[in-house]
Amino acid sequence: MPPRTKLTTLDRGRALGWLQDGVSGREVSRRLGVSHSVIQRLHQRFQTTGSAVERPRSGRPRCTDRRDDRYLQLLALRNRTNTRRTLIGNFRAATNVTISRMTVTRRLREVRLHSRRTVVRPPLTPRHRRARMAFCRNHRRWNRQQWGRVLFTDESRFTLSSCDGRIRAWRRPGERFIDACVQEYDRYGGSSVMVWAGFHLHGRTPLYRIRGNLTGVRYRDEIVRPQIIPTLQAMGAGAMLQDDNATPHRARVVQDVLQRQQIVRMNWPARSPDLAPREHLWDIIGRRVRDNHPPPADVDQLFRFLQQEWTAIPQQMLQNHVNSMRSRIGECLAARGGHTRY
Repeated sequence: MPPRTKLTTLDRGRALGWLQDGVSGREVSRRLGVSHSVIQRLHQRFQTTGSAVERPRSGRPRCTDRRDDRYLQLLALRNRTNTRRTLIGNFRAATNVTISRMTVTRRLREVRLHSRRTVVRPPLTPRHRRARMAFCRNHRRWNRQQWGRVLFTDESRFTLSSCDGRIRAWRRPGERFIDACVQEYDRYGGSSVMVWAGFHLHGRTPLYRIRGNLTGVRYRDEIVRPQIIPTLQAMGAGAMLQDDNATPHRARVVQDVLQRQQIVRMNWPARSPDLAPREHLWDIIGRRVRDNHPPPADVDQLFRFLQQEWTAIPQQMLQNHVNSMRSRIGECLAARGGHTRY
């Protein structure tokens, strides 16, 4: 093992004490496990300055000045998805200065720019943004009681084989590909189950399993008549239906039966899952099924697990999601119809 080149504050005091007691420099270096030159420099510094504290060091000089740093930051801000290699090439082409990958990282961290995974959201055209803004302006003053009269509904699909990137494994160097640290995932295989559910401030509907393709007629006969209409009638006067713009939801046969029952449907903007609290509930159910149950053997067992977790969600959590609507509306307005954190 090579000798050390640095001494701690305690070791420097011990070394100076031994030297004053007449111990040779080589013996002191042997006791402390450092090279003889380290003890020599320590003794000379103490005789010259009367202190054993190390002098401040300048370190390696920076290869960029402030102007170069600002230009590198500007390159990163012009295109947020540029890789460090791309930034190095663009910086070299403009300044004729070659920098390393770590230099790019350090310079950007100085202004709190860090490389993070991008958030995935549905694409929003100017038309979608205008529709989102109009919806939020019309509902910005809604209070808790008004949102409590809305029945939030949606469908979701759950697969037997899934990979959301959240699972982590404790492993040592070189164990990346051992069986215990690998999550097996069939990207194009495995069966799935599609479910429908609705909830409001004071209750929820049963979780319904949808077999096969959902058409407008099936949506009317299997969900609207036996599930949505009785729930809205039980909610009392002023109850409203919220669903997305899926084709079965907007079918003529569905609209006719809702009109005959005098059910008010919210004019929900397209591509706006962040405005509805239901998406978070599907995510919670999926994670609970993964964490609280063994891997399901088939879709029937998967559906039973989903039913258990849907009924196990406390009503207070559903109320919190309904009460978050005012915050969702406010963030969408602040983003001028753009993406929000929900």
